[in-house]
Amino acid sequence: MRLTTEEIAAATGGQVFGPVVAVQGMSHDTRQVRPGQLFVALRASRDGNEFVEAAFRAGARAYLTDGEPAVAGELLPGVRVGDALAAIGALAASVRDRVGRVIGITGSVGKTTTKDLTRAVLAARYPTHASPASFNNAIGVPHTFLNAPDGTEMLVVEVGANAPGEIRDLCRIARPDVGIVTRVAPAHTEGFGSVAAVAAAKAELVESLPATGVAILNGDDPLVAAMAGRTDATVMVFGRHGDVRAEVLEVDDELRPRLGFETPWGDFEVRLAVRGAHQAVNAAAAVTAGGLHGVPLDAIQQALATATASGRRMDLQIGRGGLRVLDDSYNANPASVEAALRALAAMAARRRVAVLGHMAELGDLEAGEHRRIGELARELGIEALSVQAPAYGVADFGSVEQVIEVVADLGDGDVILVKGSRVAGLDTLAARLRDDILPPSPTAP
Repeated sequence: MRLTTEEIAAATGGQVFGPVVAVQGMSHDTRQVRPGQLFVALRASRDGNEFVEAAFRAGARAYLTDGEPAVAGELLPGVRVGDALAAIGALAASVRDRVGRVIGITGSVGKTTTKDLTRAVLAARYPTHASPASFNNAIGVPHTFLNAPDGTEMLVVEVGANAPGEIRDLCRIARPDVGIVTRVAPAHTEGFGSVAAVAAAKAELVESLPATGVAILNGDDPLVAAMAGRTDATVMVFGRHGDVRAEVLEVDDELRPRLGFETPWGDFEVRLAVRGAHQAVNAAAAVTAGGLHGVPLDAIQQALATATASGRRMDLQIGRGGLRVLDDSYNANPASVEAALRALAAMAARRRVAVLGHMAELGDLEAGEHRRIGELARELGIEALSVQAPAYGVADFGSVEQVIEVVADLGDGDVILVKGSRVAGLDTLAARLRDDILPPSPTAP
């Protein structure tokens, strides 16, 4: 969105310094700054104020800081505020009314892919903008709004939390008209304490909806279905017995499910571009959002047939000799690991190998859930390995290098899954499997 430094100062209670200029969008990472953007100098593991000049060299037009104004031959244009993180939230809230409708998405599992599918469906009819990747926190939500193009009619924003109250705070910025809740499962229970507390936190989204809004809930998840009683908004349900029903008709050799939909707007079939039978529930949520907003069924069908997921989520690569690498390394919790293992087990293969990393932030559930997943892998006939995660009870290795050596004999007819929380860093293993053992290859058709 286009904003002048005077408008930014007015929205944040800040002070303009240097010449008054206009910016388009924001970034807090100099590696991702685009020409004309506002650079936000956040203080995290490193102080963003140390990178102001680098941001301007990358094309930033102005910056926002809670430090001292920078001088690089002359006073660089910017706005000084009391707290940079709080300021971008206030700035995003100030531009909320520049977009049409806001669709908020939360859940323990599937929210990013649901966001990707919902964006694709709504974009078939409306100028639509959505969160990149999993930008769903106090930085990511403002980033989504401030980088929305002028004229955006539908904004799809993912909202997440590690503690109670965080989703409610994000909703004060986003003021969603529609809220989608995918599923409640053990995730971040270290911060919440229990799955029930996770459900209460996710319900903050539907509690924040206006009476004129719509809550789109997964009727197959009792904890999500119960949220219907926590909102004054209209409720629509997706699931086996909901307003929008999706049935998995088949899954092809590349894990792409063919789904049959029954909806209030008509019935149709489609083969998804995203992989895994578990994507049916995410697609049903997107179909509900699309039908609610008048997207024609043929346009919804085409959008689902071509929409892809954000990176490192059920990303299947095929290399020399037919070895397949299923990269689902972006993040992991018990529900998502189970879904990935079941998808792996359904693939036609000579050998099925899963390399598992630590599932983080599970608190008291950690030992039991890791052990359960290890047992599930054995039940499914999957050769499971782990990297610095002995709690799974499978063969555990101390490094990616050791795993590379163990799986080097995989080839034609084999498939390997890579799955773990981000802190496990298994994205490096997936990259090595593609680039070292295998030559670069296109995504499987």
